[in-house]
Amino acid sequence: MTDLRPGDASLVRKVNTQVTLRALRREGVATLTQLGRITGLSRQTVEAVLDELAERGWVREVPPDEGVMGRPARRFGFRADAGHVVGVDVSGDRIVVTLADLNGDVVACERVPVAGDAAAPDRLDAARRACLACVDGAGLARTRVWALAAGTSGIVDRSGRVSLSLTLPGWTGVDLAGIAGRWFGCTALAANDANLAALAEHWRGSAQHASDIVYVLVGHRLGAGILIGGRLHPGRSGAAGEIGTLRQVGWEDAATSLVKDGSVEQVFAAAAGGDRAALRSVDRYAENLAIGASALVLAVDPDLLVIGGAYAQAGDVLLGPLRRHLAELCLSGPEVVTSTFGDEGVALGAVRLALDRVERDVLGL
Repeated sequence: MTDLRPGDASLVRKVNTQVTLRALRREGVATLTQLGRITGLSRQTVEAVLDELAERGWVREVPPDEGVMGRPARRFGFRADAGHVVGVDVSGDRIVVTLADLNGDVVACERVPVAGDAAAPDRLDAARRACLACVDGAGLARTRVWALAAGTSGIVDRSGRVSLSLTLPGWTGVDLAGIAGRWFGCTALAANDANLAALAEHWRGSAQHASDIVYVLVGHRLGAGILIGGRLHPGRSGAAGEIGTLRQVGWEDAATSLVKDGSVEQVFAAAAGGDRAALRSVDRYAENLAIGASALVLAVDPDLLVIGGAYAQAGDVLLGPLRRHLAELCLSGPEVVTSTFGDEGVALGAVRLALDRVERDVLGL
């Protein structure tokens, strides 16, 4: 028998805990025998691991189903309510907050408007109040929030600081992660909104089947996020996908060219009804959108191009001309789909980012 070196025993326990917890989260509810078969561990080892996890409050014993005869096998389940995460979208005209448990199931949501010209301190205070209202409204103790992630427009560096924002007043230089971490006294992260929306689509939306993804956020501003191999690709400084900063692309003026008379919704509605002037406006917008999107498509060669954001609700009225222009510009155009989540995708992607951190740093997965 090989002698264990100092530290080996604790490493073995850690690995046993990881594989057991992973199996239990995947199965939902399982018996000792089932977990032993899945993990390859002995019944005694699995039982010891579950006792330890129960002491931490992460596992509970599940009562037998009614009507079961004889002595039923003990069943265990992961306590997804042991902790929670918050995802928040801090945008130009609204704050969207999503509260989720450790399985990523949404517990509560909060949405509040914010003025487009709001100063940075006012925007941050609105986000703070919305997050607290969401958690308090769900009847949850604030200490049960284990992590928070925030999405916002602009370039966000790896520390969670906004290094450049062209749309939100006073937003450049804001330490979004550092400030948000004080709201609940927990770990906090921050990332570009389009990146987080792409993450949400890959997790539970239109891009679950894809590995390499370009996500384009279309609304009063245009932005893009990139996933490569199923992982976010923010780039060295967080600026990957910020193709709209090139004026030659035309993204900066795209929304303005779409709306000359009436609102965006009216233009899309008129185009859907066959109005020729509205159709020409939408076509010009789709062409501008396609120029920037095609540059990203040619660089990444993705499996999928996802169109999300407020304007994506126009559906085929926008996607039809967009697909046509992309076909003219790309060597091999990818499949083009609309977002599953609309303007809720950023907050949900922030939930996924926060869960990733909890799984790594708290659950040890």
